[in-house]
Formats: sequence, C-alpha cells, structure tokens
Amino acid sequence: MALRRHLRIASCNNATNAENSMSTLLRFAFASNDMQHVNQHFGAADAFAIYGIDQEHSELLEVLQFAASAQDGNENKLVEKIAGLDGCAAVYCQAVGGSAIRQLTLQGIQPVKVSAGAEIAELIQGIQEELRAGPSAWLAKALRRQQPVENSRFDAMDDEEGWKE
Repeated sequence: MALRRHLRIASCNNATNAENSMSTLLRFAFASNDMQHVNQHFGAADAFAIYGIDQEHSELLEVLQFAASAQDGNENKLVEKIAGLDGCAAVYCQAVGGSAIRQLTLQGIQPVKVSAGAEIAELIQGIQEELRAGPSAWLAKALRRQQPVENSRFDAMDDEEGWKE
C-alpha cells in the first residue's frame, strides 16, 4: 500500500519553543479517515492522525494518507504504514491483526484496540489522565524510551576511582 500523502503540521510558535515542546510530547497515532474518530482497521486504514501529547497539551503533528486497500491479508501493505508511525508510542485502531501486532511491537509501537467510532479528543484526554495519574506499563516504557541517555554516571565513576581493568 503506497503512501499517498504525508502532511506535517507547522507550529505557529517560534522554532525554539516548537523544538522544546516536541521533545516532551509523546507521539500517538489514530486510524481515522475523518480525523475526529477512530474508525479504521489498522491494516486497511486510509489515514492516520498523529498527535503529540503530554500531561497538559496535545497537538496534531502529522497526517498520513494511504491509497485504499482491502483487508486481504497482504502483509506488504503494512511495511509503509509501520514506517510512517516511527516514533509513535501507540496506534489506536478498531482492530489489528496478529502479524501487524508483532511488527508494531517490534518497532516499539503499542497497538490499542478501541470501540468503533471512539472520539480522538476523548482518547487524548484519557491518555493525559493516565500520564498524570501514573502510566501503565507500556506507556511508562514509551516514556523511558523518549528520555535521553544519561552517561554522566560513568563520568562520576571515573572521577571517583578511575576505570580499572
């Protein structure tokens, strides 16, 4: 399935503020053809709305649109979709097949099945509430992946004793 259109939303803020806010936002994708409801099966999704979300803010970052396809079991159509979701913590959809689940989780993307027509705005509020209350295991893992690697502890060890081999 070919990527038909990839729209990135430009922030109205100045570049520095945009970069700083982007570093704290987790990316979440929603399988939707109307950009308001989750109304698509992952494998046959025509489009994904990708939001950046933290405890207090959310913003639409990107929209991916694909050529229409049938739910035919052709796994090749998943490759481009999964590549487009790179960096997302999760993808919300009506349904997702076993092969797609495996491929998504290998990329660190949690598939989340929701009821037909779930409102994206309500799902975002739920994500924000979970972030404030204490994230579930998969969301905590996604938060850890986003944190920069801290190597100063090795410098401190070297300063104390030096490396011994």
